[in-house]
Amino acid sequence: MAEHMNIDRGVELTSANTLKLPCRAEYFVAPSTLSALRATLAHARHKGWPVTLLGGGSNVLLPEKLPGLVVRPALQQWWLTRQQGSVYAHVGAGVNWHDLVMATVQRGLWGIENLALIPGCCGAAPVQNIGAYGVELADTLQAVQVMEFATGHTYWLSAKECAFGYRDSVFKGALANKVVITQLVLRLSRQPTPRLNYGDLAARLPQPPTPLEVAEAVCAIRREKLPDPQVLANAGSFFKNPLVSDQWVAQLLKIYPIMPHFPQQEGQTKLAAGWLIDQCGLKGMRDGAFGVHQHQALVLVHFGGGDRQGLIKTASAIADKVEARFGVRLEPEPRLINS
Repeated sequence: MAEHMNIDRGVELTSANTLKLPCRAEYFVAPSTLSALRATLAHARHKGWPVTLLGGGSNVLLPEKLPGLVVRPALQQWWLTRQQGSVYAHVGAGVNWHDLVMATVQRGLWGIENLALIPGCCGAAPVQNIGAYGVELADTLQAVQVMEFATGHTYWLSAKECAFGYRDSVFKGALANKVVITQLVLRLSRQPTPRLNYGDLAARLPQPPTPLEVAEAVCAIRREKLPDPQVLANAGSFFKNPLVSDQWVAQLLKIYPIMPHFPQQEGQTKLAAGWLIDQCGLKGMRDGAFGVHQHQALVLVHFGGGDRQGLIKTASAIADKVEARFGVRLEPEPRLINS
């Protein structure tokens, strides 16, 4: 049975995470169909193995050893349907997210063009509720298909049932380590719906732009600001932009009147974590194997030779300095996968 499912033993995962943290999986499998995934989970239950899900490895902090079975869903199919003026993308969890964005914008479809060049697989996108340039996955996601670890049973969740928040979802809460995401349904549109009020996006574009032009502008901005993980290991934005009470923000603005701030609902304001780190003089700093990127303070980079413990130490020191100065605690965005 294990041979039929192509379960490999002692697999090196250092190159399977964009931070290039050293990691070795006790067992590893990449099922490409629902039935293979179901059989894989059943085999893990039979053996009593813990199961760890891994997508593109772009938003995780891996330990040096991962016992049990690491599952990387390789469900690569996607297709489009049309219904009442909307276009729906049905997308397997193993599809590369950026490839999907470019394929849809090249077809003239609006909805996820602002989310171009976000690394990782589509199955991981709902976990974090990925977002960029004023758009979140939750804005277009209609439904998510999941498979239960315990039974192999598949069922659908509506967008509401996913309980999306800022870089948050039910998959980080009540359903963490209980289900694997197998398919997404996204609602796209042929009607122009550009969202260009974030940063200098609008200034780079002709009016009116096409979805492809928006996606290409987003890619250009990201490449200017963010290091390529193939060249310099990183996980993109390392810290979440903190949500702070309006009262505390009012106090901070008295001291830092030019502080970027973005009012939210329910008496909260979002601050720019990168700006806070930069104000502490940490942009470009190096701490052994890790450091803060010289052009983008929100990105922690791995120069090589480090491990997860060292990265957590560096990140904690940065968060301590920001908290001491601004009274705001930064939280890491990547998920900590425990051994």
